[in-house]
Amino acid sequence: MPRRETLYSVHPAVTMVQKFIGGLPEKTGRSLAQWVSLVKRSPAPSVKERASWLQREHGFGPAHAMWIAERAEPAPRTNFSFDSEEDYLAEAAEYVATMYAGPKSHLCPIYERLLAAGRALGDDVRVCPCQTMVPLYRKHVFAQIKPTTRTRVDLGLCLRGVEFTDRLLDTGGTVKGDRITHRIPLTDVAEIDAEVLAWMRQAYEMAGS
Repeated sequence: MPRRETLYSVHPAVTMVQKFIGGLPEKTGRSLAQWVSLVKRSPAPSVKERASWLQREHGFGPAHAMWIAERAEPAPRTNFSFDSEEDYLAEAAEYVATMYAGPKSHLCPIYERLLAAGRALGDDVRVCPCQTMVPLYRKHVFAQIKPTTRTRVDLGLCLRGVEFTDRLLDTGGTVKGDRITHRIPLTDVAEIDAEVLAWMRQAYEMAGS
C-alpha cells in the first residue's frame, strides 16, 4: 500500500525500534508477541516495573526493555514503540495538533512558517515530530520547533561554535553535549525575519558536513 502524503518523515527512533523488533527471534529465541505474552504473565504490575523485570531477569538494556514493556499496554506509547511506520506518521500529526491546541492555537502560524522555511532548505530535510517538539533532521538534527509556553515558540538550532547574542540564546546544550545549542524565542510570525532564516540555513549546512 503506498504511503499517504504527509509533511512528516519517520523518526529515526521508530526505525531503530522496528529493526530491534525484527531481530528479536534470532537474537533471543522469542518473537515480540511471545515477549509481550511473557511480560503480561510477569509479577510486575506497571510498565516501569515490567521494564526493570526484563532487564533483571532477561538481560535487556533499559531502552529495549521499555519498548517491550510498553507493547503490553494500550496506546498511546511514549518511546516510539509503534507497530509500523504508518502508525507513527498518523500519531505524528496528532502530536502537532495537540501541541498547538487550545491556549497555544495562536502560535500555530509561527510553527507553520518555521516548518515551511525548514523544508525549503533542501530535499533532504526530514521533519519528525515528538510529543513536545518537532525536530528537523538532515544527517543529524539541526533544528527543533517547540511551543515552550503559551506565548512563545522556541526555534532551537545546532550551531556549535557560534557566539551567543541577545537574540540567539544559549540552551546550555554546549555544556551538556546536546545537539541543540542555541534558541531563538519567537512570539509573533513577523519575528521570523532574514536573520532568523539565515541562522536556520547555517544550522542546516553545518548538519550536512
